[in-house]
Amino acid sequence: MNRVLDSAERLLAASGLARASRALTSSLPEQIATRLSERIVAGAYAPGQRIMEQALATEFAVSRGPIREALRLLERDGLVAILARRGAIVTNPSIAEVKEIFDIRAMLNGLRDRLIAEDPQRAKVLAALEPEVARLTRLAREGKQGQEYVEIVWTLNRVLTEACANARLKHILDSLARQTLRYSQLGLSTPERRRQSVQHWQKLLEAIRKGDGATAERIARERVTDSRDAAIRALQEAPQPVSAAKKRGPA
Repeated sequence: MNRVLDSAERLLAASGLARASRALTSSLPEQIATRLSERIVAGAYAPGQRIMEQALATEFAVSRGPIREALRLLERDGLVAILARRGAIVTNPSIAEVKEIFDIRAMLNGLRDRLIAEDPQRAKVLAALEPEVARLTRLAREGKQGQEYVEIVWTLNRVLTEACANARLKHILDSLARQTLRYSQLGLSTPERRRQSVQHWQKLLEAIRKGDGATAERIARERVTDSRDAAIRALQEAPQPVSAAKKRGPA
């Protein structure tokens, strides 16, 4: 469990959501929701597991009020379901949800990356992206376990979103962040997918260098839809949970 929680903390740090500047503008429930979402993504809380309010209140040294509000935020994002007399339960990843979220992200990321490529000030963004894409290239070539790759992809998307001059678009992309991460891990879970992914990032860098907004938009959409399709395949191939009735056998 400690290894899983360490992974969650690394992902949280890589995401940029834990930076002090963001924490100053986030409410306490939002900060707690972000921490919990990273744990769900990393597998510290498994699908179907109940999240205990009192234990979290003790851990975060707060009353149960902010915990309940944080759980409502996670329910809005589809990461938990709040059930009568049972409390918050971690949801199972859903193919329908993958399609909805990634179809939206494909369009929004495409617009975001087009705006950045066409921005006269894009040199600053390139300076932040280039070393991270180089790291992705090395990781994809080595074919190692994909956790670090996912963390870097998350960081790249945060850099692009933060650099976007359209404040409303930035806000919408921020609101999708928690919903996206669980499925992004599925979509980048194989060495083959990571090799495909890094090719998209390399092409995006070239499009931004050239100021080619149309190509940047197309590549962004392809990158997201490829991840969507891989996440759906992973869910389709995953073992299905056995119901309690089936475990007991016929009456």
